[in-house]
Amino acid sequence: MGRAFEFRKARKMKRWSAMSKAFTRIGKDIVMAVKEGGPDPDANSRLRAVIQNAKAVNMPKENVERAIKRASDKSLGDFKEVLFEGYAPHGIAILIETATDNNTRTVANIRSYFNKCDGSLGTSGSVSFMFDHTCNFRINPEGLDIEELELELIDHGVDEIFEDEDGIMIYAPFESFGAIQTYLEENKIEILSSGFERIPQVTKKLSEDQVGDVEKLLEKIEEDDDVQNVYHTMEES
Repeated sequence: MGRAFEFRKARKMKRWSAMSKAFTRIGKDIVMAVKEGGPDPDANSRLRAVIQNAKAVNMPKENVERAIKRASDKSLGDFKEVLFEGYAPHGIAILIETATDNNTRTVANIRSYFNKCDGSLGTSGSVSFMFDHTCNFRINPEGLDIEELELELIDHGVDEIFEDEDGIMIYAPFESFGAIQTYLEENKIEILSSGFERIPQVTKKLSEDQVGDVEKLLEKIEEDDDVQNVYHTMEES
């Protein structure tokens, strides 16, 4: 198996899937999708993808509809996607994806977490080159031959396909998202969830005490309401 498989296996054991955080994250994704392409999922591919993700974490349908209605309100401010880069203790690179309606607040908060935990907030581009920006799809395996599907999708940029207990996973470069989504929808292949991830090209193994130092910073960052995703180069057991 490749790096995407190992990355997914490690992250599945982590705390990213806490329901309260997942609902908050998807709620913001809905707002940004509606602001970008309108409230009709049939005409807005990004919104279709977010609704699939909402179903995957059992977000109530009424919550989704309420978020779409709220996002359609022109008086509602926009969320801006902002990427933060920096270093945790022991040379661990960190990438933080945020969605914020107050960038001044978010910058101040993120900087304070790094300062309090002996890390350093970097400048744009300081660590992002250490990660591959990927897209992914989780699809229903029923009736599919994974080898045939892989051959079909190679031309659409797919790097890695594998099956686990949650379905068939597809990983490809970030830019391939639209082409793969279109192919799956046109061929009536059920998309269970989809998204984007940043996979570290190289990871660093730390001692137990060093891991604790890094985890202290990661926990502070993850608890922030403006934070959508956090990625790092620490090797995960």
